[in-house]
Order: sequence, then C-alpha cells, then structure tokens
Amino acid sequence: MQVARFTVAYWCVLVAALLPIACGWLARQPSDWQARASAAQANSFEALPFFIGAVVIAHQLGAPQTRVDILAVLFITLRIIYIAMHVAGLPTVRTAIWTLALLVNVGILFCGWR
Repeated sequence: MQVARFTVAYWCVLVAALLPIACGWLARQPSDWQARASAAQANSFEALPFFIGAVVIAHQLGAPQTRVDILAVLFITLRIIYIAMHVAGLPTVRTAIWTLALLVNVGILFCGWR
C-alpha cells in the first residue's frame, strides 16, 4: 500500500488559501489602508484557483517534485510581497510582483509537460 505524501507544494496551497483570510483581517484594522487590504484580499481569492489547479496538474503529470515545491514556495513568497505592496500603496511594484507570481504559476503548470 502506498502512502500519499503531503508535499511542500501542497502546504503552499494551504498557505495560499489562508492569505485572503489574512488580508481580510488587515482590512478590518482601523487604518488608511483598509480599502487596499480589502482589494488585496479579493485578488488573493482570484489567484487561488489557478494556483491550486497548477499544483494539482503538475503532481498528476509527475513533474519533478523539488521543482514544483521551489516554484510553489516562490509563488507564496511573491504573493506575500504583492499583498505588502498593495497595502503599502505601491502600484507599480505591486503590478511587477503580480506579473512575476503569474509567470511562476504558469511555470508550475508546465513543470510536468514532456
């Protein structure tokens, strides 16, 4: 009997699912950046399905696990930076980070392509 292994990439899916909740918590704190935190929350929810799908597809295609794990951690790191830039009100940097995170997600999706 084979035991399923919960990979680093799967843990990153959990973290990605929790990021919108963290943004929601930030949006409820009294400050000038509540609206930006709320927008970051909405964007985090929007990014979540593609990330989950990319990780699942990469696993199903038998992609190299270390590569998927590294890219998943990079995606989470970029999303956290994205949220920080969104809340800080730095739209140019925020957009650049968003684009990098999207490209990393595409990379995860195609990791298993042979």
